[in-house]
Amino acid sequence: MLASFAKRSSVAMFLGLTALSPAAVAPSYAQSYAFNNVEIQGAQRIEAATILSYLGVNRGETIAAGALNDGYQRLIGSGLFESVELLPQGNKLVIKVQEHPTVNVVSVEGNRRVKDEAFEPFLKTTPRRVYSPTVAEQDAQTIVEIYQAQGRLAAQVQPKIIRRSNNRVDVVFEVTEGKTVEVERLSFVNNRAFSDRRLRRVLETKQAGLLRAFIRADSYVPERIELDKRVLTDFYLSRGYVDFKVLSATSEFSRERDAFFVTFSVQEGQQFKLGNITTTTDQPEVNADEFAAASQLRTGQIYSPNIIENTIARMERLALQKGLNFIRVEPVVTRNARTRTLDIELVVTRGPRIIVERIDIEGNATTLDKVVRSQFRIAEGDPFNPREIREAAERVRALGFFTTADVQTRQGSAPDRVVVDVDLEEAPTGSLSFGGAYSLENGFGVNISYTQRNFLGRGQFLKLAFGNTSDTSTFALNFAEPRFLGRDVRFGLDASYSESEEASSALFDTKTFIFRPSIEFPISENGRIGLRAFVESNEMLNAESDSSQIIKNEVARGQQTGVGAGLTYSFDSRRTGLNPNAGILFRASADLGGFGTDYEYFKAEALARAQTKVLNDQVTLSATFEGGMVQGLDTGGVSRFTDRFHLGPSKLRGFATNGLGPRDLISTNQDALGGNYYAVARLEAEFPLGIPEEYGITGGLFLDAGALWGLDDTLGGSIDDDSHFRSSIGASIFWRTPIGPLRLNYSRVLEKQTYDIENEFELTISSQF
Repeated sequence: MLASFAKRSSVAMFLGLTALSPAAVAPSYAQSYAFNNVEIQGAQRIEAATILSYLGVNRGETIAAGALNDGYQRLIGSGLFESVELLPQGNKLVIKVQEHPTVNVVSVEGNRRVKDEAFEPFLKTTPRRVYSPTVAEQDAQTIVEIYQAQGRLAAQVQPKIIRRSNNRVDVVFEVTEGKTVEVERLSFVNNRAFSDRRLRRVLETKQAGLLRAFIRADSYVPERIELDKRVLTDFYLSRGYVDFKVLSATSEFSRERDAFFVTFSVQEGQQFKLGNITTTTDQPEVNADEFAAASQLRTGQIYSPNIIENTIARMERLALQKGLNFIRVEPVVTRNARTRTLDIELVVTRGPRIIVERIDIEGNATTLDKVVRSQFRIAEGDPFNPREIREAAERVRALGFFTTADVQTRQGSAPDRVVVDVDLEEAPTGSLSFGGAYSLENGFGVNISYTQRNFLGRGQFLKLAFGNTSDTSTFALNFAEPRFLGRDVRFGLDASYSESEEASSALFDTKTFIFRPSIEFPISENGRIGLRAFVESNEMLNAESDSSQIIKNEVARGQQTGVGAGLTYSFDSRRTGLNPNAGILFRASADLGGFGTDYEYFKAEALARAQTKVLNDQVTLSATFEGGMVQGLDTGGVSRFTDRFHLGPSKLRGFATNGLGPRDLISTNQDALGGNYYAVARLEAEFPLGIPEEYGITGGLFLDAGALWGLDDTLGGSIDDDSHFRSSIGASIFWRTPIGPLRLNYSRVLEKQTYDIENEFELTISSQF
């Protein structure tokens, strides 16, 4: 199409220059013209004045042939016309033009892998606008780039036009998609501290494996390789390798030219630890010892930019609390090559007096400005802090509401003023999911849910869910406002209703309703407190005639509706990420409930979990300790089945749901009754199996131990509710699939009671620490 356009333009230029050439042999630049009349032919949308302004011809004015030719070139270069002819006829100039047609329809054909909706926001050729061959070529290149981002480097796009009546055209982008170019092998050169397998887990680019038809990460994308360079650098720096460099990242085509071999050449250097830590200042109002106490740096720690940044942020926040504006903390690093340590001097000084003039936010068509501004700890008129701007940019990106979030600063209306520009591009935040499930206990089931992570552009979370199996139906509503009243306070509202009929895990039916508002707020860098109130209604009904007498007695108590309140404290060291190889999670909760029912209770639970990586991050070790208790507040109250704890494979592997704990062995069905107390310990290791990393398969071993005990009513001592110890050992297969991380457990019970019910095999969604 461009070739034909160039051909027409060159012909028009030839005709124009021929018409301008005089009959004499004299050079054309010596020829001059004076036109008393100008006639324009073919113009429909373009005004005559516009054409003459480009041409530069005034009536009666003498113009040289060279100047007239320059005007001709300006008309062609304006992009308004397909062709232009200048025909001097004595003192009359005839200008023949053919305007570019109007775009009637724009379509993309031949695209099977990418939907039209993916192109539409980026195409500049649109209906009811003047067609431009240059813009069409740019649009064709845009479509090619979209395909290349998915690894289809051989994609080709040819723009074509179909002429219609009234000077209109249909624009068609003909696409030849080509095959996806995959990454056949990712390898590394000069890496000694970490294996190829470990480093491949860090990269965004993945090798092609069994699931190459579903996993887009194994497609070769040059931009992703550049990102991987930065990711590798961050990985090594966070582990003390301060001299690390990515020397090169080479990509070679396979012989069949359908895959790439990508090789990263790296220079690791030596691992450094922290040496002497000092805090100094030249500001008389600053107490160096007080600021040093806020430091989290310790001699012997492995160096990481994160721990330095975290300590500086803590010190600068301390300065703000003391009313010391423009205070900056600058780290001075002294390298000790012999001992492989870094001495850190934290210099508390006063920075330049620069004020934030304003924060400009653009690109957020749906998300409200206040949602983005809430991620900034500074406002207009506050002292400018570059580190806080960087951290705010990371918080904006972490929201997950935007595909891109670029935060830059520029000088404001004066040298001591700064404007913060936030350029955003919004991403989809809602999802509607349909799913099915099957289990041996509950049979087939269906799940439908709608989730919106940025409800009405306010940054709120909303989820509506419905689940149904052969014997259970559940409705749930979850709502959360993360910035309640504009503060770092999370307000939540949870409501659910469920019914079970003849459930296999209990020989009675249940109806349960819960309504629970809550708030959560930080009390320290890693600690948070949650407060909640709740209304809870439970009804046990339709017990089987041969059920345990305890179950029958609890069913006879009818529907119980009561209110209560509780609190939760959590400590999560993963919030700061100071140690990339380890993390600690502690959570404790307490509830007072049942007010308005025949059983008022105090319930408490606690969980402590620690995880670390060893053997150059190849093996992940974790330990979890968990326990709980429920205790009546008066001597007359007796807990019910729905109040007590029930252990299953999620807490103690190797045992079925309601497979352990106090059990009525006198009843025909030997019903499981649950317990008022439980304690569980789980030890686990995850390690590679030697299978190529791109398949996402690793192995694990685990050891679980625990007990479930305690009843308020033992039918006169006929039920054994002692704290019998149970334990199991087993192996796991972890598989990272496109539908989520799956886990297959095989368990072997080591210690149990004769009436316990075992569960050797279990397929679950793998939980992440």
